[in-house]
Amino acid sequence: MTVLVVRLDGMGDVLLTGPAVRAIAARGAEVTFLAGPGGAGAASLLPGVTSVLEWEAPWIAPEPGPFDPDVVRSLAAQVAEARPEAAVIFTSFHQSPLPTALVLRMAGVPWIAAISVDYPGSLLDLRHRVDDDLPEAERNLLLARAAGFPLPSGDTGQLAVTAELPDPSRWVRGPYVVVHAQASVPARAPSADRVAAMVSALARVGHRVLVTGSDGDAAVTAAVCAQIPGAVDLGGRTSLRMLAAVLAGADAVVAPNTGAAHLAAAVGTPVVSLFAPVVPAVRWAPYRVPYRLLGRQDAACAGTRARSCPVPGHPCLDSIDPAEVVAAVTELAARVPTGAGR
Repeated sequence: MTVLVVRLDGMGDVLLTGPAVRAIAARGAEVTFLAGPGGAGAASLLPGVTSVLEWEAPWIAPEPGPFDPDVVRSLAAQVAEARPEAAVIFTSFHQSPLPTALVLRMAGVPWIAAISVDYPGSLLDLRHRVDDDLPEAERNLLLARAAGFPLPSGDTGQLAVTAELPDPSRWVRGPYVVVHAQASVPARAPSADRVAAMVSALARVGHRVLVTGSDGDAAVTAAVCAQIPGAVDLGGRTSLRMLAAVLAGADAVVAPNTGAAHLAAAVGTPVVSLFAPVVPAVRWAPYRVPYRLLGRQDAACAGTRARSCPVPGHPCLDSIDPAEVVAAVTELAARVPTGAGR
């Protein structure tokens, strides 16, 4: 039996489907994962995934181009070729699964499950409803269970990635801390000056600091590391699999609410979460690892889902004292042995 698992947004969103994917695979299903461009790499890291399809949905992409019916038909063709017997569509609380379900019906998928507030008509065979104030991973597990895929006995439901990670020793040896400099959504990241202050504070108390980021973050990571002797600039220099390995070897990871924080949780490393409250921490905080949540959760941007900070001075994150970061790293690193994520 082939089950199509769908999650069409970012890396962190895909990683948070991991326990649900394992539940589906544990019932003997071959899992084909349909992901967006930002999540396809993460899907390939999930235990239980057999193959990955990549497609950018115009109803999910943050900056979609003009609607093109032929692009939607191309997805229907890809899905029809995969011939899934069932599909489980995972979405966030603010997303509708129904456009995706419509395309899957066009592709001939015979049975489709999703969480949906909206009336689905004949688009869904299982319309599940849940309490939205849940961690995202648990929300996903509830849908998988309702679809007939309970988490197997002995699986604790933690995030996980495949064990085949590369050796990160080319970048660093000995204990270190990772600071992930930016986020895929600008409103969720501290300013570059604040990141530099955090890295400097950690270096002053003796931590070796690796500064990570995507290709698009390379200018920021380079500027930060240029100010701080001994800081290692990895911005844009690691594959996703190598980034997972680097995070797995860290004493702690300091990161905004972005994919790297969830990747750290998936490799078992404690997280100092620089959390902008534009989305709720109850849903998106690091899952099932020791963590400390920093940032003003009562800031005026709370709950707005803003992509660019709507408040002058970015107070939710730029008000974080670097000393708070040092204290949180010290606390978390003392709780978990070095490299415990491996």
